[in-house]
Amino acid sequence: MKRYLVTGGAGFIGSHLVEGLLNRGDSVTVIDDLSTGSWGNIASFESSENFRAIIASADERSLIEREVPKHDFVYHLASAVGVKLIIDRPVETVQRIVRTMDSLVDVCTRYRVPLLITSTSEVYGKSDCVPFSEDNDITIGATSKRRWAYASAKMLDEFLALAHYYQTSLPVFIVRLFNTVGPKQTGRYGMVVPRFISAAIKNEPLEIYGDGEQQRCFCSVFDVIDALLKFDSTPQAIGQVINLGSDEEISIRQLAERIISIIKSKSEIKFISYEEAYGPGFDDMRRRVPDLSKAKRILNWQPKTKLNEIIMQICNHIKGQM
Repeated sequence: MKRYLVTGGAGFIGSHLVEGLLNRGDSVTVIDDLSTGSWGNIASFESSENFRAIIASADERSLIEREVPKHDFVYHLASAVGVKLIIDRPVETVQRIVRTMDSLVDVCTRYRVPLLITSTSEVYGKSDCVPFSEDNDITIGATSKRRWAYASAKMLDEFLALAHYYQTSLPVFIVRLFNTVGPKQTGRYGMVVPRFISAAIKNEPLEIYGDGEQQRCFCSVFDVIDALLKFDSTPQAIGQVINLGSDEEISIRQLAERIISIIKSKSEIKFISYEEAYGPGFDDMRRRVPDLSKAKRILNWQPKTKLNEIIMQICNHIKGQM
């Protein structure tokens, strides 16, 4: 049995990761302040003797210093989530991401505890070099545009982790997650798939921001968890940045149409300008496609779940919560 610490373990992806670890017989401690996560995501694990939850912020230095030495591996998932939250709360976005990472990497280095950090496809910024490869140059928008605060903070996380890898030989793993979707994901912070599906179930309008021709790739959370569970037994991944996601593109308009068709909804599609949704000066990317060759080569991993199946999984979960 190995002992894992999961920051952000009550969140959407974190709670699925915790379930995967427990299912294979590992011991798991979760640190989460429930600011964007939910106790309901992890409540069913409470009966397991291998599970422990600490309801607190991962940026509490004393807590990190106390907990990290008790564990064999740290998964760092705690972070701000969703474009809407990042736009509305930029101070918290930057400060908590950077502060938490600084504490974690310092303490992990001191006690030689391997650390995996989940970064984001946002770090590719405004690049038009598609598909996005981990070694591509990066173009980020102006500092006056709040949406880039998250990408910049996550880039700093990556730089700090890799600095420790090169200077102190700390085993670090960096995962750039593309749009990850599945049961338990909330639409509260602008996540498009659960937001569309919730509206379609209620026969309410599906609100598309922009013209709907922007293209995205959506990966099942179950496929992502399969990959995350491989890292601590894959030494070739140490010190590497690896994309995880799907490379199957769909426009946001086509996504809305497909969800309406699959659910047999009577919903209509409504277009809302970026300015109305997020305020003036919002930047967006037309395409965001990962190059998955590194994940295939190092982890022997590729996504398996098709979008229609993902939509039905989320639909069934939402209906079960109603």
